[in-house]
Amino acid sequence: MTFVPPRSAPEAAALQGPLARLLRPLVRLCIRSGTTFPALAQLLRELYVNVAEHDFGLPGKEQTDSRVSLLTGIHRKEVSRLRGAGAPVATVPASVSRTSSIVSRWLADPAFSAPDGKPLPLARLAGDAEPSFEALVASVTRDVRPRAVLDEWLDSGLVSLDGEGRVVLAEAAFVPRGDDERKLYYFGRNLHDHVAAAVSNVLAAEPPFLERAVHYDGLSPELARKLEQRARVLALEALQTANREAHAGCLTDPGGSARWNFGVYVYGEATGPDAGGPR
Repeated sequence: MTFVPPRSAPEAAALQGPLARLLRPLVRLCIRSGTTFPALAQLLRELYVNVAEHDFGLPGKEQTDSRVSLLTGIHRKEVSRLRGAGAPVATVPASVSRTSSIVSRWLADPAFSAPDGKPLPLARLAGDAEPSFEALVASVTRDVRPRAVLDEWLDSGLVSLDGEGRVVLAEAAFVPRGDDERKLYYFGRNLHDHVAAAVSNVLAAEPPFLERAVHYDGLSPELARKLEQRARVLALEALQTANREAHAGCLTDPGGSARWNFGVYVYGEATGPDAGGPR
């Protein structure tokens, strides 16, 4: 039995260059984090078996060790040992889910944001004439006390208190920093979705997903910085608009199993023989 790839799939040799460019920053991250090549190779071996088992089955036929071995190039005995782990499950850490939900509502709900989409400063407690942080948290979850969320966010720098004692959303709420578990969660989620969209577009005759970029080479460092700063403003405006519209749509949506992600990225680096890499 020979596996025939989809007609639009590129040849394996043609993928070598793009894959090397795609994987280079990930290899840099692995080396800096202490993830050795044998550890990464073992992870890839497990993923090869898992994807072949769950994504390349034949309709009406049981997936066999021999076929998985044929698809992956991994020895059949090794395939037998690695199979049966189940498809990977994307688990969202509770704190990440809670944080993103509260921040999203703060930015989208007219009760907690200004007409231009900027988050309003919030009184700590409900009952005052102005909107409150207590009411915001209670509108998202009843499983944790608003005071506990406030203390956690003050400690992590997601919010601060202004001169009137109101709770103010900080920039850190938009850009996770340091060892924040949100940083690693969204690293995996956003890169997965971006790569998944790009792969779908490569394999399909008609690209099903929007995946575009504006790029210029040979720029002066001054112009590159100026364009980067302007792109950040445009990107944030687009994200805030999409968040408000999604929030409004969810108010009347019956719910279901679908998932949607809208993301943007801005990147720049020095090029040439004396390049220092990404900034």
